[in-house]
Amino acid sequence: MNSPSRIPPEDKKTLRRNALAARAMMAHATGPVAAQRLAERVMELLERLPGRIIAGYMPVRHEIDVRPLMDRIAKSGRTIVLPVVQQRDAPLVFREWTPGTPLKDGAFGVPVPLPDSPERLPEILLVPLAAFDREGYRLGYGGGYYDRTLAALRASEGSVTAIGVAYSGQEMDRLPREETDQPLDWIVTDRQTIGPIGTQA
Repeated sequence: MNSPSRIPPEDKKTLRRNALAARAMMAHATGPVAAQRLAERVMELLERLPGRIIAGYMPVRHEIDVRPLMDRIAKSGRTIVLPVVQQRDAPLVFREWTPGTPLKDGAFGVPVPLPDSPERLPEILLVPLAAFDREGYRLGYGGGYYDRTLAALRASEGSVTAIGVAYSGQEMDRLPREETDQPLDWIVTDRQTIGPIGTQA
């Protein structure tokens, strides 16, 4: 693995801002079609991976829409959980959810399962992102929630699989990274499946 690179915070903010603006354009241009293509690719990948508890997310800010995918996951008999921010600078927790059941507004305005939904540890995470590279690194939103979560799950479970999901146009040559950044195991877009990281399927 290459050693972490350092980038001034203001440069990373600019990179993130530009990546999010580009993602918004992709969402407006190809959103529903891309969501269906992503669902097909991820379902094909899930048949090759162990794990029945899968963490999705409710898309916000032009993230690629995984709701059609979560519908298909639920119909396949797997369990869906959604991430919940319980406190700052801590890993996410995950609560069970079935498509169509009520949600409430959580941190940052993201819909989350109701408090009485059971907490479960995911075996596979679908991870949203602002940008990605082929070494498995992602540009997130700056909060570090997924990095802390993956670090904790990998330390305790060891078998968790992280799948970055994105529009194909979100790929960048090589992203800056920090020592705390957790690499993805796979990346799936509306046009390609990359992984195990370093190969293309």
